[in-house]
Amino acid sequence: MGAAFLFGTTFVVVKDAVEKAGPVPFLAVRFLIGAAVAWAFAVRRPAAEPRLGAVRAGILCGAVLCAGYIFQTVGLQYVSSSVSAFITYLLVLIVPLLSAVVLKRPPTAPTIAGIVLAAVGLYLLNGAHPSLAKGELLTLGCAFCFAVHIVLLAEFAPRHDSMRLNAVQLTAVGAICLVPGLFTGGYDFPASVWLAAVYTGVAASAVAFGLMVWAQRRVSPSRTALLLMLEPVFAAIAGAIAGDQLGVLGATGAALILVGILFAELRRPPVVTIPDHA
Repeated sequence: MGAAFLFGTTFVVVKDAVEKAGPVPFLAVRFLIGAAVAWAFAVRRPAAEPRLGAVRAGILCGAVLCAGYIFQTVGLQYVSSSVSAFITYLLVLIVPLLSAVVLKRPPTAPTIAGIVLAAVGLYLLNGAHPSLAKGELLTLGCAFCFAVHIVLLAEFAPRHDSMRLNAVQLTAVGAICLVPGLFTGGYDFPASVWLAAVYTGVAASAVAFGLMVWAQRRVSPSRTALLLMLEPVFAAIAGAIAGDQLGVLGATGAALILVGILFAELRRPPVVTIPDHA
């Protein structure tokens, strides 16, 4: 939930930033800043497993994450922040399918019911009139990549130190974008874009992804996707503060998302946690 809050606050910030800078160079700077913060904590922790395994897992997660963010950031040039959040979180419908097929972990009945309620709420949150133009299609690609990323973390997070895994995946995203960024706008950012890169790099990349990697040692992929549905709620609230009108439909949709999450979580037995590497 903490990760969802931090992610949700970035939609308006990123949309403003990519109006003044290229999406790929912005991603390079944002994720390299996040990686530097993550490594500052990761190197202080003793390795509890072979480091090469964490590096391989982190690079794979980072590559998928990078593709998702490129789709999302480029798509934000054509759609509003609230629509981007809506389409991104169609991943709540994709993750259970991938989890059941790839990991053989079908969601529980309460989780399925919660997903259905949240999906209806997401539809209303967007004003009940989605479309499929260029920006929407790009953001659909983002939703699929983020769904794959959640499933990969469900597989890798229990095996590796969470801080080190997060640091590697953030480094991979920044490194992949670094050279292409030179040819897609460069790094001569105005001060406001640098501030946006620092905020998103620290809050959304280092901290939020760190929370997400740690949590997925304990939370199933389908539950993760459902809990992250709080992100578009927070994004809509942030958009409303910035001047977007949420309206009655939007408020109803946000309420349904919360009901769906509560329904799935309140009917659940206690969770046995996996100790983190320390």
